[in-house]
Amino acid sequence: MPTPTHIQFPDVAPVIRYAADGVRSTYEYPFPIFAADDLRVYFDNAPQNSGFTVNGAGQSEGGSVLFDTPPPADNIVRLEREMPYERLTDFLEGGEFSARAINTELDVLTAGLQQVARGQDGMLRYDPSEEMTAQGLTLPGRAQRAGQVLGFDGDGNPIAVSAAGTMSAPNFTAQGTGAIVRSIPDKLNEAVSVKDFGAVGDGLADDTLAIQKALAEHNAVYLPAGTYLISAPVRLGSRQSLRGVGQSSTIRCQSNNFAALELSADYITLADLRIEGGAPAVRLFGAQGPCVQSAITDIQIIAPQTGVELDGYTDPSRPCYWNNLTRVLIESPSLHGVHLRRSGAGDTPNANRFHMVRVQSKSVPMSGSGFYVEEGSFNNSFIDCEANVDGTAAACFRIGPGSNKTILINPYTESVNQVPNVQLDPGSIETAIYNLLSASDGAAIFDLSGGEYEAYNAGFPEKNKLRRTSVSDLNATLMRYDTEFIDTPGLVEIDLSHTQHIVNASGGAIEMRLPAAGDAVGVTITIKKVDNTANIVSITEADGNGGSTGPGPDRRSLALGGHNDYATMLSNGAQWFIISSNRSSGNTRFFDGSGTYDIDMAVDVYLLSSFGGDLIARLPPANAAQAIGRVITIKKTDPSTNPVSVSEQGGAGPDNATQPLSAQYDAITVVSNGSQWYILSKL
Repeated sequence: MPTPTHIQFPDVAPVIRYAADGVRSTYEYPFPIFAADDLRVYFDNAPQNSGFTVNGAGQSEGGSVLFDTPPPADNIVRLEREMPYERLTDFLEGGEFSARAINTELDVLTAGLQQVARGQDGMLRYDPSEEMTAQGLTLPGRAQRAGQVLGFDGDGNPIAVSAAGTMSAPNFTAQGTGAIVRSIPDKLNEAVSVKDFGAVGDGLADDTLAIQKALAEHNAVYLPAGTYLISAPVRLGSRQSLRGVGQSSTIRCQSNNFAALELSADYITLADLRIEGGAPAVRLFGAQGPCVQSAITDIQIIAPQTGVELDGYTDPSRPCYWNNLTRVLIESPSLHGVHLRRSGAGDTPNANRFHMVRVQSKSVPMSGSGFYVEEGSFNNSFIDCEANVDGTAAACFRIGPGSNKTILINPYTESVNQVPNVQLDPGSIETAIYNLLSASDGAAIFDLSGGEYEAYNAGFPEKNKLRRTSVSDLNATLMRYDTEFIDTPGLVEIDLSHTQHIVNASGGAIEMRLPAAGDAVGVTITIKKVDNTANIVSITEADGNGGSTGPGPDRRSLALGGHNDYATMLSNGAQWFIISSNRSSGNTRFFDGSGTYDIDMAVDVYLLSSFGGDLIARLPPANAAQAIGRVITIKKTDPSTNPVSVSEQGGAGPDNATQPLSAQYDAITVVSNGSQWYILSKL
């Protein structure tokens, strides 16, 4: 916290008090502070977090505090320097060691010592003339002093003394075996009410300070039935709780210009309340520490600007994570029902849980959305939540550009005026939507994210949208393929958004460039030319770096030149393979030998050499399953005089006779109709 000029630290206590008169707005403090955040403001020991401006930070003579509204009369205004005991700077070995740096370090140490001295001012002390012994400084053990009062023995050392005769209040003993005797004050301190600190709860008196005082002194505070008017934020810190008796315990904001309740640290509980107004009504953010694992349950919020806001705020080390909201009703918000955002350089709100949270406009216009995850990551989940919003809203659920892995389970959405049920903004990533009941007349899923979502029993007309999926056993009754029609000449980069490509090259030649095989593992692509022009559709492969120097399907460029020529290709991650095409190379087999060679019908063309002796090429029976309807060609390839005789197992042969191939390059093409082999051509 270095300052532009060196601060002088006079011997002045870092605290000053004033009696407010309800008129004065400016109060001076005569001690220096490094930054405005080092000054704490209290009204009757209740900390104030907003509604004022601190001036004079970095000045040796101190400065002043200007309040937006004069502090109420008869309140004690306390201004006190409270710095964290921490060191955030370091000197580098061999680095610059300036006078300014050491002066700043000494300033911080001096300020810290003054703060410690201030904290000791109110301590009980022994008289300086007395000798202090360890025995004299030690209180009796907890079991000895429980239910007792503090006294002193004959040597002046502290001891536990029976309260009998020293307290007029009666004792209290709970019913049941094992109950112990407790004093009435001890028993009553278990339930601290805001009314114990002066709250009225009539909806007319300003109860802000009374609630702040109660929370300043106790971690667990009770809000009895009543309407408590507030004019400034009420902040809850780490491990505090504020509980009411249900909708009869109402906190009413004087205006919608401030947050009603601020949850600024961890493990906070807010339950059984009604909140009217607020901007927002409830704000969770890491102002005093990480805002994590807080619970908001059974809360009704009426007519706020925003109902509940989760803010990643300014410090990544104080995130807004793992908070739980259950059975929360937000009625008639003017902006958003629930808003996840980041107002500064902090982290996004992550992994928060919303269960049975309902937002209802009740026909009140709103400029935002029922639920708006503007920024948030890693499974912010909304389970059994409802957004029933006015037709002026942007969306029922809106998943914004800074969202990642948002989960909607069993959402109910309702509106009019074409309001989207779920809107996915550009930049949103991996949204998951399950069992969407979309009652708005807008799009079920208005996708602007480029398909960055998965849906199950959601959307329209397709209820399910699954991205890359592995299935070990699938029984499909009907399969549909996404088809893309292409008729633009030139280069077309295949982006894997479709599996079937119908190509019309009437306007000119088209190059269909497959992605690199390594970028499309397991993908099948079909390309079919449907025009009857002479323009070529060529199939190539990218090299993975934006070029077209990949090996191509079956390690070559494939040309589709005829009407209805096609090819289907599969990538195994290393290469594209042609698995079917009317442009594939013919299947052939070569055999060199003598004797009998059985034609197994596995290929279309048999190239046979009888150089070593006479060779019989024996066809299967014409009625064999593998033969029916098949056309095959048999060709003699060697120059010898040894014949290749084409016969048939159990039959006469093609055209009812054995057919000899006597000279080199003699060939015969035959086909079976299931009862006989017929010659189609013979050379």
